[in-house]
Amino acid sequence: MFTEDKQPNSYTYQSGFGNHFSSEALDGALPVGQNTPQICPYGLYAEQLSGTAFTVGRSGNQRTWLYRIRPSVMHLPFEPYTKNSHIIGIFDSQTTDPTPTQNRWMPFPIPEDSDFVDGLRTVSGAGDPTVKNGIAIHVYAASQSMNCRAFTSSDGDMLIVPQQGRLDITTEFGPIMVAPNEIAVIQRGMRFSVALPDGPSRGFVLEVYDGHFELPDLGPIGANGLANPRDFQTPTAQFENTTDGWTIISKSQGTLFAAKQGHSPFDVVAWHGNYAPFKYNLANFNVVNSVSFDHIDPSIFTVLTCKSAHPGTAVADFVIFPPRFEVQMDTFRPPYFHRNCMSEFIGLLFGNYEAKQGKFLPGGCSIHSTMTPHGPDAATVQSATTRELRPGRIADNSQTFMFETMFQLRATKWAAEHSHRDSDYYKVWQDIPVTFDPDQKPGTNTHHPGNEH
Repeated sequence: MFTEDKQPNSYTYQSGFGNHFSSEALDGALPVGQNTPQICPYGLYAEQLSGTAFTVGRSGNQRTWLYRIRPSVMHLPFEPYTKNSHIIGIFDSQTTDPTPTQNRWMPFPIPEDSDFVDGLRTVSGAGDPTVKNGIAIHVYAASQSMNCRAFTSSDGDMLIVPQQGRLDITTEFGPIMVAPNEIAVIQRGMRFSVALPDGPSRGFVLEVYDGHFELPDLGPIGANGLANPRDFQTPTAQFENTTDGWTIISKSQGTLFAAKQGHSPFDVVAWHGNYAPFKYNLANFNVVNSVSFDHIDPSIFTVLTCKSAHPGTAVADFVIFPPRFEVQMDTFRPPYFHRNCMSEFIGLLFGNYEAKQGKFLPGGCSIHSTMTPHGPDAATVQSATTRELRPGRIADNSQTFMFETMFQLRATKWAAEHSHRDSDYYKVWQDIPVTFDPDQKPGTNTHHPGNEH
């Protein structure tokens, strides 16, 4: 039952990316003409949440003003939270096992007694949040809702990718419902709680320690394409005014801490600013691709990027491989074999991945570290080199994603030693046939545009 002080979630959103939003659950709750009046409307308290330093230039400055019933500082001291010991924040030789070998995992099991926080496991990463340098890649597997528990990361922004089951996410800014084939981004310092309307849930989380996610530059593509700003959705204010006992779990410097408080952390009646969580439906991605020949680099599938200090290089990119047409003639159409100066973490949400057959299952994932060779498996090579090249659809009823990063990834010991690690992954390439024939004369490439006449 909802009382007048605890409102049901209505899931209304504001459209746009990086906008300055304003939202109020009660008319007139936002102060007019200033941020911190002596007495705020309805007797609320003003609290600023900063996503960047005060002195960052106006074009890059991110902050939001929250008008809440109680300041968030009203909690007891934080104590170490020991129930989950599988979250890693600082990646060094004592906590992880480096290897250039390709790694793959079957879908991770969902425990019977874990919520989103207790079911969070770090699979890979690099760097150190204490110096704001690096990333962490987690998986979550949850069977219970977070009842009177909220989570926040002081280390970085979290991009959440559900693979099984919707997530009903309550944030200080309002509620977000995110389903498989959608993503949610909850930035550094924001508190949220996850309920499971569909029962057990599983998915992936990319956490960046430096910077924030933004839309990639389009360059020669022009003004439109890929993920359009209008399709991003930010929640609207809803609030709870309860005196229930709550636990706030904070991830700080890669370690979990917990604090008790006697009220809901979701008591924000109004807010305004440009530092706010958002969701995006991957089905809205406007794909661009080659319509003549050759396989275009996967950067054309970038949904969001977190740029590094080195132009053209990312702390992390979030990339998808959605349903689309493929029409390239005289072309090896799957992803080509390559060794990349970026590291790749690939996960399958549903369906089948175009470059792998067999044991790469929905909920599974793989890591190809910097300069480690990888590419399509033997069965895909056989199909791609013998099929008739007609225009057609690819990846229907499937969705594969990639976290790509400039950092060299290390699998955590938990992941490296997990029973669901596929120790035979390397075998998928061993049966690629050798077709080299030094006596064979090169044929005429009749489909190449340069040979049309």
